[in-house]
Amino acid sequence: MGDIKHRDKENDPDRMMRKGDKLTKLSLTRWTSDWARATPYYEQAANLFKIAKKTEKAKEAHERAAMGQERLASPWHAGKHMESAGALAKELGLWNEVADFFRRASELYIESGKPQPAAEALSRGGRALEDGLPDEAVKMYLEAVGIFEEEQREQMAFDTYRSATSLYIKLQRYTDAATMLLRWGQSADKCKATSTQCKTCVGAVIVYLYAQDFKQAEQCQNDLSMIDAYFQSEQNRFAEQLLNAYREGNPEEVKHVVKSSGVINHLDHMIIRLAKQLPVGDISHLAESSGAGGEAAAEGLEEDDLT
Repeated sequence: MGDIKHRDKENDPDRMMRKGDKLTKLSLTRWTSDWARATPYYEQAANLFKIAKKTEKAKEAHERAAMGQERLASPWHAGKHMESAGALAKELGLWNEVADFFRRASELYIESGKPQPAAEALSRGGRALEDGLPDEAVKMYLEAVGIFEEEQREQMAFDTYRSATSLYIKLQRYTDAATMLLRWGQSADKCKATSTQCKTCVGAVIVYLYAQDFKQAEQCQNDLSMIDAYFQSEQNRFAEQLLNAYREGNPEEVKHVVKSSGVINHLDHMIIRLAKQLPVGDISHLAESSGAGGEAAAEGLEEDDLT
């Protein structure tokens, strides 16, 4: 019986927390906090609370453990506890705390001289926040890619570019989505990832078309065609065919170009979904405007001939 009671005490997370608090609380007999002895108690308590599915208490234990690791000059381990607290805060729907924990984890990783884990923590925080605080999630994604780019580790940012683009599309912020794709393309160019670069370029054109901004799609395609790798790609040829179908104001031709092209199947799913819904709205006016432009040009030529 004595052994059983002893094991119960050892597996009692509340008791672990009390032990930790006793070692860190100042009193008449304790003038300094003993974080070296207290922190392991908080860490054990966090694990035991999680096993017992006491999420709120587990979160608090991870917070205390993080504080202990900071006091012990170990920002790396403190950051790990902050991320754990953030994941538990997500389970509890405490969205503001989720943002605070993951951002603090990132700061701690920076303190420990590890920028890549810092950026990755922000990315994980963004994913955790997409449903609860999507605007904050966007900010965290942008902060993450900023760190990756500053550290010249663009290759490691590809998943974050993808997540940010997908979230922008969900939020119907199509211009931002296209801008993120183009930013991703620039990073892919730096990494010599030509295939990814071309896919993001045509993805931006598709996003503009889905947003019914033909002028911007056309301008984007013209600008991108100045990039040699893209100009020679099958993605560029597909984009030209697609834009020509739009210029004709022919919705059936747009659908045919999308359906018959093998390019589409190799794009990200978020872009495939948009492409398969093209054209959005009535595009017949595009043929009328193209025709009017052609007539105006012809009249100009005739006038020149007379002079």
